[in-house]
Amino acid sequence: MSPETITKQQVSSLTQLLNLREPLATEVTALKTLRDRSEAWVRELAIPTTRDEEWRFTDLSPLLNVEFNTAPSVEVNRSRIETCLLPEAPQSRLVFVNGTYTESLSDVRALPEGVWAGNVSALPPEKQEKLGDYIAQHPNHGEVFTALNSASFTDLAIVWVPRGKIVETPLQLIFVASPTDKAMLTQPRCLVVAESNSSLTLVEEYVSTTEGCPDSQGVAYFNNAVTEVWLHENAEVNHVRLERDNGSAFHIGTTAVTQARDSRYHCHALTLGAQLSRHNIEVNQTGEGTTTTLNGLTLIGKTQTADTHSTVAYNYPNGTANQLHKCIVGDKAHAVFNGRIVVPQAAQMTNASQLNRNLLLSPKARVHTKPQLEIVADNVKCSHGATVSQLEADEVFYLQSRGLDKITSENLLVDAFAAEILQEVPLASLQKTIAQCVACRVEL
Repeated sequence: MSPETITKQQVSSLTQLLNLREPLATEVTALKTLRDRSEAWVRELAIPTTRDEEWRFTDLSPLLNVEFNTAPSVEVNRSRIETCLLPEAPQSRLVFVNGTYTESLSDVRALPEGVWAGNVSALPPEKQEKLGDYIAQHPNHGEVFTALNSASFTDLAIVWVPRGKIVETPLQLIFVASPTDKAMLTQPRCLVVAESNSSLTLVEEYVSTTEGCPDSQGVAYFNNAVTEVWLHENAEVNHVRLERDNGSAFHIGTTAVTQARDSRYHCHALTLGAQLSRHNIEVNQTGEGTTTTLNGLTLIGKTQTADTHSTVAYNYPNGTANQLHKCIVGDKAHAVFNGRIVVPQAAQMTNASQLNRNLLLSPKARVHTKPQLEIVADNVKCSHGATVSQLEADEVFYLQSRGLDKITSENLLVDAFAAEILQEVPLASLQKTIAQCVACRVEL
């Protein structure tokens, strides 16, 4: 961004957010160094605008108009998160409230011996020494909101799966926003390390203590989240990311994934909440033979904006990537999808497919879609595409001719549209929960 396009409001808003940072919850030297380095970098940046190519369809001006405060320390009763708890993982969860680890709500007794999950303060010394090899080492760490998180996070969720360990029980990370009477900033941070030949199913969930559905209103808050996932050779991670902040929230999240040789990463990103949300998915290949699956479902209505940007960067041959992202957009909502797959000369024999399908439920619903393939290699099999449609009148009429009323017919078609994504989610309880959201929140 050229200096003349940077407004005082952009700079002052970013500085305001940076000044809200609090002391680290640990004395680990690598994290202190990271915070200082990132702070210096953030002071050279500004909040992006629609003049920036990566943000041209997502207007952040509502974010600039809110004066955020430091997230307060609050106590949350278990009853407030009861509906979030997975029956498949009754003793396998970490809970963070307003970005801070809450031991009374967490329980990791079901994890097998050797698997470590907790916050950074309790991390064993031998693993603390290795943090510098992972934290903020992804190539795109310089993105403004990622850098802001690195400069400001106070606590860190860590999941460490040792070599050869297969974790059968899903692990749930719940990041709870509990706003009081003032707008607040929370900056959750998570690091997942899956060593060679290990396997893990991870559910990462963002929720609010505000009563009601994710589109219900409440006190505004800003979740600026970063999750880093490292897969060593032949490791596998099944990752479900569920964002259902309240309807007044802002949510900008980054999922940065590094895949070594023969590793397998499967992401199921489900976006329901926040007045404005953005999810950046960045996958970097560091060895050949990797498998990457990116499934996404965006379900929004009213005046919500939901933006998904993904990048899969190949560097070695024989990689496979399959991406399917679906958006169901109602009322005056606005969905954005930008998917990018980069295949340089070194990444021969790459097999990659990318598809974005969008269903508009209202004449005023909008979508901007931009699937991208950047291919230099000549021995690859790659495809991409996008569709934008409304419910087909012929299909609705067919169902009505079989005795169903119009509303039921339309709901069945919407359910079928979402089912292709939901059936890939590895937990039956989550499939049911999201299916209920599709049924109750779509206004036809």
